[in-house]
Amino acid sequence: MKDSTFITRVILKNYKSIATCDVQLGPLMFLVGPNGAGKSNFLDALRFVADALNSSLDHALRDRGGINDVRRRSGGHPNHFSICLHFTLPEGATGQYAFRIGVRSPGGYEVQTEECILYSEQVFGREKYFRVKNGEVETSVKVAPAASKDRLYLVNASGLPEFRPIYDAFSRMGFYSLNPDKIRDLQSPDPGDVLIRDGSNLASVLRQLASPAKERIEEYLAKVVPGVHGVEIKELGPKETLEFRQDIAGARSPWRFLANNMSDGTLRVLGILAALFQGNRDAQKRVPLVGIEEPEIALHPAAAGVLLGSLRQAANKTQVLITSHSPDLLDNKDLDIASILAVEARDGNTVIGPVDEVGRSVVRDRLFTIGELLSIDQLQPDPAYVFSTQLDLFESEE
Repeated sequence: MKDSTFITRVILKNYKSIATCDVQLGPLMFLVGPNGAGKSNFLDALRFVADALNSSLDHALRDRGGINDVRRRSGGHPNHFSICLHFTLPEGATGQYAFRIGVRSPGGYEVQTEECILYSEQVFGREKYFRVKNGEVETSVKVAPAASKDRLYLVNASGLPEFRPIYDAFSRMGFYSLNPDKIRDLQSPDPGDVLIRDGSNLASVLRQLASPAKERIEEYLAKVVPGVHGVEIKELGPKETLEFRQDIAGARSPWRFLANNMSDGTLRVLGILAALFQGNRDAQKRVPLVGIEEPEIALHPAAAGVLLGSLRQAANKTQVLITSHSPDLLDNKDLDIASILAVEARDGNTVIGPVDEVGRSVVRDRLFTIGELLSIDQLQPDPAYVFSTQLDLFESEE
């Protein structure tokens, strides 16, 4: 089976509470740790890339309170933050994309350094790259657009066939913190290519799904919410909403309920399933990575096994990143300890890494499940790994 991993390695420096982080990713990864440890900040760094490409760098920064709220605050007064992502494109090309954003007074910002390298010789015959430093562009292509210090150059380079697949992949990543109230509201129709972060276009996304994906979603939904037989799109004037078919005691046929009559848990799980299995109709529009924050919220613990099954199945085609502090979700003896990134807060800094050797050993020996280790607070980042991580891509320039 083809590996669905899109982002293979993430290196962060000075991003919010994360001083430094260097981790490898697989097709299905769980960031596990207590509330406030910084799990969401890791996902947000990846979402920042998608936001900056889809809208603008300025919008991505303002949406997070400005650069002074994005760069890490500490006694060392870092004046920049850096993100470096190693990736594998669907056709097999590999590469890396990195940038460093610096502070300019008062409250301004600039792209100090940006680099994109595509290594595969199978696609274009030789390495393709661009490097931008202080607005000056060096590139392997003969004709390239100019750079601007207030935006990411990959947006400009997306007009070039060499770099368009990279732009498309990063810009189509989806990150979700689903809001049942937004799903419950009447929704305006849209193209439904990618589910919006809060689920506010869920009806349009379900309308666009191919039949096998919709049937898979309904199958998992029925396991989580017994008696639910399916969900359809209901048009109400210029708006649309969801209509559920559900068994009712004493009724010969399933009753129909609109979304505003359904529980938060039911709407959340439907949104999660749609996020996982979206984008399957057109290979050019697939979502290469899905990040979901705490999918277990509002779900009965007994549904955790069904949820884990859906995550595993989705990860066969789409890379899936999950934040969680739920022992129930991780209480499975067959869950690979290598899929866990332990997250801790130490002196105000977020520390992220693979589980330490003690944790790996007891899980391998089946003495504890990952969920049991979490419930007794014994999922710790490996100190030997954590303290060796450095972001060295731009170090010589600092």
